[in-house]
Amino acid sequence: MTVSKDALAGEITELQCFVPTSHGRVWAHVCGPVGSSALPLVIVHGGPGFPSDYLQPLDVLADERHVLRYDQISTGRSEPASDDSAWTVEAHVEHLEQVRAHFGFSRFHLLGHSWGGFLALSYIQAHPSRVASVTLSSPLVDSDRWMRDATTLIARLPGVHQKSLAAGPADPGYAAAEAEYYRRHFCSIEPWPQSLQQAADGQDAASYHAMWGPNEFTNTGVLRGQSRAEVAKNLTIPNFWITGTDDEARPKTIREIASMNVNSEVLVLPGTHCVHLENPSSYESALRGFLHVADRD
Repeated sequence: MTVSKDALAGEITELQCFVPTSHGRVWAHVCGPVGSSALPLVIVHGGPGFPSDYLQPLDVLADERHVLRYDQISTGRSEPASDDSAWTVEAHVEHLEQVRAHFGFSRFHLLGHSWGGFLALSYIQAHPSRVASVTLSSPLVDSDRWMRDATTLIARLPGVHQKSLAAGPADPGYAAAEAEYYRRHFCSIEPWPQSLQQAADGQDAASYHAMWGPNEFTNTGVLRGQSRAEVAKNLTIPNFWITGTDDEARPKTIREIASMNVNSEVLVLPGTHCVHLENPSSYESALRGFLHVADRD
């Protein structure tokens, strides 16, 4: 018996595959309804080096549109980078474009979380006609500003933790101080949700070190001194900024950067850097609403 395409319309399909890039194959996952005419959503994870598992809960949006996420080179299920030329923003933009082309998405909505926000802005700078809207979720926009915000947040920790972080990873109290910082500003859920723990287990230290630095509080990598604030200022597409009240991406900073753009909308939800896991219903509802409006633009 042959099943018609009309009979399958609306059924959610799911596909995992490996996409060739200039530095090796990256793992990609796409799911969505058969026959959907809604623009797809492409999700870019953070880190650098922290794979997409922790953003898997956003696959819930696949009831309305195709949702694509992928593990950046060397992270999670993707292949190790073929050489060190992979550790540039330009290479990551190229990889995203190769993933986009593989699935044939001529135009799409883009969501970037954390460092993925920086990558999303960089992609828009290179391929402005491809992106219908951008959601910048707890984004890195300016590395120097991110470091100043980290200094502000560290100053609110107990004195013993401040001293350990200042002393560096060799200090006996460093791990406990880092854990307290993460609990306050990265994810407050204990234990971590399975999707977040799975991402942590699949992270790649080499790419993190090359792109950012040896730890969260030391920016010595490729991203040092880099900013995409001007790109954010000049966006001509709808742009939605989401952050948590206690986020590493501080609400004050996010509001200041977003306010430079007349097409921006800002939402601050109770939570930390993983506010999409801590406040999932509000996050999902707001994102759906934004995408619905952006679909019509």
